[in-house]
Amino acid sequence: MTDPILSAAAPPADGPAVDGPNRRLYIETVGCQMNVLDSELVVGALRKRGFEVTSDPEAADTLLFNTCSVREKAEQKIYSSLGRLKYRKRQRPGTVIGVLGCMAQKDKDLVFRKMPHVDLVVGTGQLAEVPDLIDAARENALRGSKSRLTALSLSRKGGARKEIEASFESYDPLREPTMRPTPYQAFVRVMIGCDKFCTYCVVPSTRGPEQSRAPSDIKKEVEVLAGQGVKEITLLGQTVNSYKHSGEGKTYRLSDLLYLIHGTPGIERIKFVTGYPKDLGNDLLEAIRDLKKCYHYLHVPLQSGCDDVLKVMKRGYTVAEYRDMMHRVWETVPGCSVSSDFIVGHPGETEESFEKSVDSVREFRFKNSFIFKYSPRPGTKAYERLADDIPDEVKRRRNNALLAVQNEVGEEENARKIGEQVSVLVEGPSVRQKKADQSSEDVGPAPGEAIQLTGRTRCDRIVVFDGNPRLIGSTTEVHVDDCTGTTLLGSIVTREVTHLGGLPVLV
Repeated sequence: MTDPILSAAAPPADGPAVDGPNRRLYIETVGCQMNVLDSELVVGALRKRGFEVTSDPEAADTLLFNTCSVREKAEQKIYSSLGRLKYRKRQRPGTVIGVLGCMAQKDKDLVFRKMPHVDLVVGTGQLAEVPDLIDAARENALRGSKSRLTALSLSRKGGARKEIEASFESYDPLREPTMRPTPYQAFVRVMIGCDKFCTYCVVPSTRGPEQSRAPSDIKKEVEVLAGQGVKEITLLGQTVNSYKHSGEGKTYRLSDLLYLIHGTPGIERIKFVTGYPKDLGNDLLEAIRDLKKCYHYLHVPLQSGCDDVLKVMKRGYTVAEYRDMMHRVWETVPGCSVSSDFIVGHPGETEESFEKSVDSVREFRFKNSFIFKYSPRPGTKAYERLADDIPDEVKRRRNNALLAVQNEVGEEENARKIGEQVSVLVEGPSVRQKKADQSSEDVGPAPGEAIQLTGRTRCDRIVVFDGNPRLIGSTTEVHVDDCTGTTLLGSIVTREVTHLGGLPVLV
């Protein structure tokens, strides 16, 4: 998945603090939704060992950093955070510092060399080992011995495919609510790894070969989440629509999986990310059309609007084939929104190539696009074989120009919604409301007082409106009054009912 860099520290745990030393955990996460899910599962396992989660690194005895290697910026952020802990062990000898995830899998030796105060490095396929490794690292730290504990998967050349697959364990225990986006939303991993080998991407190395989880395990996990009050699930995979699992009496594709989990009581909405254009079959589009809980939304990265660049990237399709896919989407699921990713400044991208990307945004009318400047990533084919021949100032200009066009298109498409009534799953206070609450000296809104809320439509468009906090977690109807390039602005739809006393009441 090539979604934008997410950065999150664990929120404070619910319930009372745990007494005693060495049980306060801080975890910082950068990267995609897959990393956020990994962090949730690690935190869940550590809470069972008595850890209290804190959002304050100064209060923590164990500090974990779940990393991303897709972009250089994500790695720089983690190294900066680690650098600030250089002298932490002098002050608190029992402190444990760990690096998890993609950067750990790719750069174990480099991490220890640059940050010798790090105790443990754990790859994407060994997250289940984290609790035991922390205990071992703490024992070493308290004895004054230096820890360099590692748990990593095999490299792509480290053995036969079955051996490599076995070394990348999909860590997906049935879990307790911990670090979800909201109490009503949860991620569910349906597959790990990637076999596409795009020239710019490290994911096939850091996440291993494509492996799909058993449908029965996924169904059971969704049922557990629904029992915990989750109403919306997002199915995750590096190329999620490549899902394929043979067993349990048939071969399941993603469309079959959607039918399998659609009837789960309590689940109201289902979406999935990230899609691969060449694997978007009509069976999946028909499932989205026919299953009322499915989002009418697809994230299917184009990456470039130029065939020459796509060929260098080894994306495996042409712009014409992507166009055919988009027409099938529009014809099968009318009104379906589509978002994309773009890399600007990829080796060999000319001004003419870039302008074709600009044209593609205007043609395909993406709901939004995540736009990134190319950065060479060690371990990729582009790093080994292609010169990084585009100056940074050119990358920056192209990034800003493409973003400006996308914002124009986004606002034009959002404007089409003005005057419509949309169904919104209310996620919580808006970003602006949260900032206002943080800066206010008041205790917060009075009971029944309206605040600014946010949620998403079935087409994954963000909606902001004023409403009572008790609406959080419910689905409500909103009238769209205005818009920006990224957000619909609306108001609660009220209706008049007459009670037995004959008085009209707005509800």
